[in-house]
Amino acid sequence: MASPLLRTSRRTLPTLTSTLRPLPRPTFSPLLHRSLATKPDDQPRLRLGSIAPNFQAETTQGKIDFHTWIGSQWAILFSHPADFTPVCTTELGAFAKMKGEFDKRGVKLIGLSANDLSSHGRWIEDINETSNTELKFPIIADADRKIAYTYDMVDAQDVTNRDDKGIAFTIRSVFVIDPQKKIRLTMMYPASTGRNTAEVLRVVDSLQTGDGKGVTTPIDWIPGDDVIVPPSVSTEDARKKFGDVREVKPYLRYTNVGR
Repeated sequence: MASPLLRTSRRTLPTLTSTLRPLPRPTFSPLLHRSLATKPDDQPRLRLGSIAPNFQAETTQGKIDFHTWIGSQWAILFSHPADFTPVCTTELGAFAKMKGEFDKRGVKLIGLSANDLSSHGRWIEDINETSNTELKFPIIADADRKIAYTYDMVDAQDVTNRDDKGIAFTIRSVFVIDPQKKIRLTMMYPASTGRNTAEVLRVVDSLQTGDGKGVTTPIDWIPGDDVIVPPSVSTEDARKKFGDVREVKPYLRYTNVGR
């Protein structure tokens, strides 16, 4: 026989649950996030291996659909806090000079800055002048910060910036995206620190070598250095595939696949 307490619980439970009402969800206040065009709940989680969010945008080379623009190539999307800022100017000049190296690897470059197209055009003139180059890749106009927020390119200070005159600057983010539109590498730098173009090129070489040869690359690796045989491949199979294999430890084996 059920206890009186259990019988009471069964009788009162419907009454209790019937009085419960869902709590209202907090609303997104544009006054507290006036610089952001996307609600926090709408922001996708960007992980290595996830598909890079698609978007349509105006650029210095016309309107694009990002995935269509990438096509069957690799791509690098990199952001800048604002036009006519000193560190950004040096960075874009450096990437402009390195464009030929990225072209050799089938990698398309595209920048992003939180200003409109008219500002971008005048800024490119400064970049070309100060860096003695000719910038030939597109720069996205993201004045409403919608793309910057979708790609989590806004730092914590600017997300909570309540100053009516505040501008949510984008941080210096780098996304390396493969032909399947998957994010393969991310880098995030504060606005005060310029990036290293040679390092961005190096990680592209590492990713493409790993994909093409089935290997991994050790610290400070550059093309031509020895690579590492993955633990999933036996030493016997590695020697069949690569020839010479140098075994330092059973789990640490080197070989060379050339440049």
